[in-house]
Amino acid sequence: MGTCFDRLIHPHQARFEPLHSTGGDVLIVVARSPSDLGMIKAIPNCRKKFGKIYGFVTDSYFQSGFVKETAFYDAITVTAHEDIEYPKVKFGIPVHHLYQGADCLTWVPREMKNREIDIISFGRTPPSYHSCFSQFFHPASSPCLYLHSPLGNLVGNSVHLERGMLFKLLHRTRISLAFHLYVEPQGDRPRSMMVTSRWLESLLSGCIVAGRRPVSRMADEMLFWSNATVELSDDPQTATEELLTLLSQNDRLEDQRRINIIQTLNHHDWRFRIKTFCEIMNIPIPVVLLEDLTRLQYLGASFG
Repeated sequence: MGTCFDRLIHPHQARFEPLHSTGGDVLIVVARSPSDLGMIKAIPNCRKKFGKIYGFVTDSYFQSGFVKETAFYDAITVTAHEDIEYPKVKFGIPVHHLYQGADCLTWVPREMKNREIDIISFGRTPPSYHSCFSQFFHPASSPCLYLHSPLGNLVGNSVHLERGMLFKLLHRTRISLAFHLYVEPQGDRPRSMMVTSRWLESLLSGCIVAGRRPVSRMADEMLFWSNATVELSDDPQTATEELLTLLSQNDRLEDQRRINIIQTLNHHDWRFRIKTFCEIMNIPIPVVLLEDLTRLQYLGASFG
């Protein structure tokens, strides 16, 4: 990490441990956010050591997060079409669009289990909806289970372990809530109409996804099948009644669960994104990746 003096002068700039590398033909940096493109600083003189440097940004909606090191890249991908212009103009590099994905091959349900959890809400949930749902579903008089905020760890190895817990909860859930970031925005958090992993992982798990769907080209292109999501009312009290109606139709929605799983398997695994990334950057596609894509195809057919 940087020195204490460095951190005092640049308090918001990420520091990276030095990484020894003799270089090579291509360096691919997988960046969780635009600021993580600065990881190339971990390799001294990286621009001289690699013939090409490409960046794969998996969550790009925070434009001001692009760091000056972005200019060192030969090309990058960003999450949405709307995100292309800013880094392209600012840094003068080719910028391509690549949607988010999910690890479907790992976390698709291997069997359809009983769904004892009626409604789940993980991560950010609009406060007025959460308050209304809690007051209605938590009392002993309600037969429904509303489970929220099951994740607690933000750093360390436990984060990966909790991912497994989250998916197992989703596999046993009827309705998963998802709201775009313009619904009751909080603090200085970025606003976005992105389809994020929340939607994809819930659909992969066979949940009925209800809430407020993003209004965007991304949502139209990614959530393209009929009834992929259920729109809830602007009024939380009315939304509560709509959820009760959905829960009463659980058996009727079983076909929709399978459709959600199949469409996510066939279109939204990260392996499709990696294949496209290779094609965009003119990189050979690994044989193991093609084998995994074939496995996804068979898995999708098994839910048909």
